[in-house]
Amino acid sequence: MPATCRKARVCYVMMLNIFLFVLIGLLWNHEEDKSSHHVVRIPSKMFWRQQVMSTSFWNKEQQRLDFIYNPIINPALSSNSVIVLPDWLNDTRPLDPCEPDYRVPTQIEDYNSLPQQFKDFLLYMRCRTYPLLINQPRVCDEKPFLLLAVKSLTPHFDRRQAIRETWGRAGVIANRTVATVFLLGNTMSVDHFPDLFGMLSHEANLHHDLLLWDYRDTFFNLTLKEVLFLEWFSQNCTNAQFILKGDDDVFVNTLRIIDFLEGLSEIEAKDLFIGDIILNAGPHRNRKLKYFIPESVFVGQYPPYAGGGGYLYSGEVALRLSNISQQVVLYPIDDVYTGMCLRKLGLAPEKHNGFRTFDIEEKYRNNSCVYRSLMLVHSRTPQEVLKIWPWIVRPELECQ
Repeated sequence: MPATCRKARVCYVMMLNIFLFVLIGLLWNHEEDKSSHHVVRIPSKMFWRQQVMSTSFWNKEQQRLDFIYNPIINPALSSNSVIVLPDWLNDTRPLDPCEPDYRVPTQIEDYNSLPQQFKDFLLYMRCRTYPLLINQPRVCDEKPFLLLAVKSLTPHFDRRQAIRETWGRAGVIANRTVATVFLLGNTMSVDHFPDLFGMLSHEANLHHDLLLWDYRDTFFNLTLKEVLFLEWFSQNCTNAQFILKGDDDVFVNTLRIIDFLEGLSEIEAKDLFIGDIILNAGPHRNRKLKYFIPESVFVGQYPPYAGGGGYLYSGEVALRLSNISQQVVLYPIDDVYTGMCLRKLGLAPEKHNGFRTFDIEEKYRNNSCVYRSLMLVHSRTPQEVLKIWPWIVRPELECQ
């Protein structure tokens, strides 16, 4: 090797050693500097705010459940210890949740001015156990791909029959098994309904698709109908892959829904919950409105929720909703309540343009092609449902 090459190589090695020595020295001094000058900063303000009891009745009840079911705040959940509530959450609630809660009139300042059905809801808000008078425990024996769960009222015989003859026909549709159940509560003479139980029993024996619980079927108890259905589902129909839940005055394009569901990936299907989504909504304070909620009962913003006319979700989500609903206080508006349960699960309902729970433009209401592209439209009479269905199942018909 030439002398000039050897000399250059020695110089290169010496420079590399010097560089490494300097670098190690700098790092050593930096670590010493960090250890000698490290200062622990103590927050000047509280970073964990103690929860203060709300003055609104529903919020206060929910705070109580949040405490009971929070394993971080309440370690008794992970042991056999007795749950001890803080003083601000203790109350004198009756031991039996289905006994009238007589704390309510004393804790809601404008209770006496509320509609009677609203008062009844608040008095019995904690009760979730009602006898099932008519059951269909075998309706899901065929492992339905799609379960149609329809909210109905006892006197709506014509609506149920129109649905059975059209979009709610049980059996094999588009090579997929479809099952149908109608969800009913008891009608009371106090609500000016005649005794129709005999006719209802005959209908149930004829069609085997009615579920009837022994509770008062009112607008404010639609939430109760929701949680009772979820409980029934978790006990009788866990093999259903998907659920379309809707009112008995909607039109549903069952073929379009099946086609949509067949195109989902396994991941998409798992957390599926779609409908006509309402965002940035809050309680109505106008006493003349059907959805009126006073501040003494609830304060806050509503979570995103699907319009109650109809929405589509997976059987897996239904089971999760059934479990989490025990941690959410019943709320007198059922679709908002479902949104509250979804938020508790960390899920958000997804908007789908095929759901039109606020109807479509009048100029399109007799256009068959429009209905073929949609999944659900609210609202339609039984006569309109019978008229529209052939437009769906007979594709040879030209658009009107």
